[in-house]
Amino acid sequence: MAAQIDISRFKNLALDTQDDGVWVVTIDRPKKRNALDIDTIEELVDFFSLAPRAGVKAVVLAGSGDHFCAGLDLIEHHDADRSPADFMHVCLRWHEAFNKMEYGGVPIFAALQGAVVGGGLELASSAHVRVMDQTCYFALPEGQRGLFTGGGATIRVADLVGKSRMIDMMLTGRVYQGQEAVDLGLAQYIVEGSSFDKAMELARKAAQNLPLTNFAICSAISHMQNMSAFDAAYAEAVVAGVVNTQPDARARLAAFADKSAARVRPNS
Repeated sequence: MAAQIDISRFKNLALDTQDDGVWVVTIDRPKKRNALDIDTIEELVDFFSLAPRAGVKAVVLAGSGDHFCAGLDLIEHHDADRSPADFMHVCLRWHEAFNKMEYGGVPIFAALQGAVVGGGLELASSAHVRVMDQTCYFALPEGQRGLFTGGGATIRVADLVGKSRMIDMMLTGRVYQGQEAVDLGLAQYIVEGSSFDKAMELARKAAQNLPLTNFAICSAISHMQNMSAFDAAYAEAVVAGVVNTQPDARARLAAFADKSAARVRPNS
């Protein structure tokens, strides 16, 4: 069943839809370096719950101003003085939002600049593709602040950089920048100019794929990584059976067969 996204309901996320089905989702709290309070998390849950059923073909995720996201809104956290149970439920909402992103089946391209720190790195790691510019830096400063990650860093960031590097980042406050960050897997692209422009270019390219194919790429792979190799092989065969016989793929296969489709070529 198709869903509708009511843009007027969102206060902390600025939403902009493009003609080709690409949506720009911008965290719009620049005075807070786009730190994530509970209201912003709830808006992320709402948007990414609806996106797969609302015709969203791809998302560019960005931050307003000079920074992508500085993580948990520490002022809100301090002032709320939550109980352990209360904060556990806050963390569960973070997980809900980020799981909707990773497993929702809509390709998400994060345009990263400035701080991608703490919960901001957890947010970025929930996107499928990350593009950084020259101002971007990554850190997990929880150790210095008496905190522990609660938004999935132990799952996603550790998967990107490895357990030992994540522990080092938390213990020592180590910051990664530039090509080193790409080499470690914190981003897949680094650009001299605008990370947003590059993310938009990639999102528009992905939006030309068949929606069911993108859904499988952006959902099934993550699910299969959580399975044993034996179970993942079975699941992969089932997904391939559905995706590779979809009626909408027939024209693309015919174009390949008659040599009218573009061929894969190395970059010049």
